[in-house]
Amino acid sequence: MAKTIAELVKSARGRVAVTTFASNVARIKAVADAAKAAEREVVVVGRAMERVVQVARETGYLKGVQNFRGTDLYGHFPADKVLALCTGSQGEPRAALARIANNDHPQVTLNKGDTVIFSSRTIPGNEKAVGSIVNGLVAQGVEIITDRTHLVHVSGHPRRDELRDIIAWTRPQLLIPVHGEALHLSEHARLARAAGVPKVLTCRNGDLIKLGPGDPGIIDELPAGRLYKDGNILEEAKSRAVVERRRMGFAGCVFVAIAMTEKGELADDPEVDLVGIPEKNKVGEELDEIVFDVVVSTVEGLPRARRRDPDALAESVRRAVRSALNEQWGKKPLCMVHVLEV
Repeated sequence: MAKTIAELVKSARGRVAVTTFASNVARIKAVADAAKAAEREVVVVGRAMERVVQVARETGYLKGVQNFRGTDLYGHFPADKVLALCTGSQGEPRAALARIANNDHPQVTLNKGDTVIFSSRTIPGNEKAVGSIVNGLVAQGVEIITDRTHLVHVSGHPRRDELRDIIAWTRPQLLIPVHGEALHLSEHARLARAAGVPKVLTCRNGDLIKLGPGDPGIIDELPAGRLYKDGNILEEAKSRAVVERRRMGFAGCVFVAIAMTEKGELADDPEVDLVGIPEKNKVGEELDEIVFDVVVSTVEGLPRARRRDPDALAESVRRAVRSALNEQWGKKPLCMVHVLEV
């Protein structure tokens, strides 16, 4: 892998940018060695990369590696004498590579004939974000190199034989798989049992585990999961605010206000407001007018006793509006109906 990167950097004619996981110090060293062999200066771009490089130098992991340059010097080097080591291999929107792809970085740019090497593999779920960056770079005339065409990345995750070696060296009395999805955890546990580990315990996020003294096991379950910061409030992923916000983002919302008399008659025309919904259907008819007609016809079509029940009236109108918009648009928005008795 390091040999391939070195060959690519040496053969590149213009500027070269390499993006990888900032925490992969061994990869950073391999890129630095490739730059040195090609007589290129390394410019570190991105705060996460800068922090890791600083810590790696302080702890001796980059001993013997040439000093890196700051982004303020990037534009002073000839195109064939510079290599940018960038954050953003997973499509992070504010990372260095995304800003470069969007022509939004204040100091680092790439042009036609330059090369970007993705020394990484896209994590499932990040494909769209990474693809957007790649497309932005290609539009600038930049050549993209990934592990699909060249050996520029190898996984840092251990394989089965390596896991067996670790178990043989450490001889654990208890092994708890904690990284990966359910299938990974299950396979890790199976391998540990086959390797002779006396006690193997599988758990899920939130499980509280007792390690000792005595027999280890799961003794309780604690709240766990993703939290969302909504203003200055933290919300759980299943909270009403988060769920409804997602629904509104997908299909908008309809607000209906109805004024009814004591006799169950409309006191005035209903008020209808559509938010996040197209103005017209596919044949050009105004959707707010369609919703208005549906509200009036629904109210007038209900038995008088049901019209006098605000909750029943609101539910009938809500169902009718969502059904009508689904027929016209193909989506069922949220619908809030307020009934005022006058």
